[in-house]
Amino acid sequence: MAGYTYSNLTTDIRNYTEVDANVFTQAVINRFIENAEYRIAYDIPIDADRRKAQAQFALDTNSINVPAECLFVRGVEVFDSTASSTIQGQWLEKRDVTFLQEYVGELTGDSGGQTGQDVTGLPKYYAMFGGATGTSGTTSGALYVAPTPSSQYQFIIHYNVLPQFLSGSNTTTYISQYFPQGLLYACLVEAYSFLKGPTDMLTLYEGKYKQELAKFAAMQVGRRRRDDYTDGTIRIPIESPSP
Repeated sequence: MAGYTYSNLTTDIRNYTEVDANVFTQAVINRFIENAEYRIAYDIPIDADRRKAQAQFALDTNSINVPAECLFVRGVEVFDSTASSTIQGQWLEKRDVTFLQEYVGELTGDSGGQTGQDVTGLPKYYAMFGGATGTSGTTSGALYVAPTPSSQYQFIIHYNVLPQFLSGSNTTTYISQYFPQGLLYACLVEAYSFLKGPTDMLTLYEGKYKQELAKFAAMQVGRRRRDDYTDGTIRIPIESPSP
């Protein structure tokens, strides 16, 4: 299918900028691509990066590690069961850590900074705790839940990960195949920034990137989030010619 491979993209970056491999070495090109891919990942969440992970709460432990390589959490579903089953889950409400602390404190009769008895039960709220980034389960941040689980309830975390990056050993990715023009323009912005100009070319490709990003966003968070049956067919009003 149409799109970029790693080799095609590196060739086009050099061709568009008219800079050879003596200046744009493979290491430099790789940095351009990596920076561009990070930018796209932060600018628009894409369905190809959605994941979910199922596990169990530890008894009387009010925090869990988010999955490895988690970029952000979309939602947390809890099941009032300790076994994998088909029962319907309940979605936790996201709050700030201060809300959870106040919630637990009020239920335990906490006053004057004294810690009361822990509140246990089926979790109802969650908050981010220590971030949500990293490449392993121990460094990728955690979720704080309240009440503290009174049993080893099942839960599912829905989240997005960083995309698979393009490289010599990973020659195609979702972005390189489905958003090739945006990836190219983002790389050219990095390239002209590296070259310290010319400013007009940097401005040109920055504008082109943003233009393509708007189209890609309309697909990822627009068309892919709706359907004709539930949302109706999109109609664009066309003005009739004046008589």
